Amino acid sequence: MSHQNENIDVLLQQCLEGKQRAQMVIYNRYYKAMYNTALRIVKHTAEAEDVMQESFLNAFTKLHTFKGDVTFGAWLKRIVINNSIYHYRKQQKNPTTDLDEVLYKVEDNDAIGLDQNGYTELKAQKVMETMNSLKDNYRVSLTLNLIEGYDYEEISQIMDISYANCRTTISRAKESLRQKLAVNV
Repeated sequence: MSHQNENIDVLLQQCLEGKQRAQMVIYNRYYKAMYNTALRIVKHTAEAEDVMQESFLNAFTKLHTFKGDVTFGAWLKRIVINNSIYHYRKQQKNPTTDLDEVLYKVEDNDAIGLDQNGYTELKAQKVMETMNSLKDNYRVSLTLNLIEGYDYEEISQIMDISYANCRTTISRAKESLRQKLAVNV
């Protein structure tokens, strides 16, 4: 077992004992990754922050159910993804326009003088922006598959769809992404 895993195990035990310092250390270690995971699904910064905070609260209150079959980070990420999908679906029933979203669309596209890393970042940003313009089920399934690394079986369980439907959805989402990227080139 690595030193970091031992450290997490000690911190988790301290959390079970109610030590807030240990909770803060775990929060500081994982919050950025969990926020990014939530943001890719809910698409709104404030909503992603709420989902992340709620997920940490859920994790700390349900920590006694953590069996250690997977890493703590993987267990926490599953909580974040489930909460994100729940909040996203709830948000779709009551849509609002976020000021951040409006400001994000007003951007400077000056790509003159970019080095190779800047160009790669610009391409990655373009792919992410294009993914955000896909139909919601395409965007969520691609995010879970390509970015979060879940396989078809896990995605079908998370999204509550059949395995065949999951494969078809991801295939169509990839094709839609390719087409949109080809148009924007």
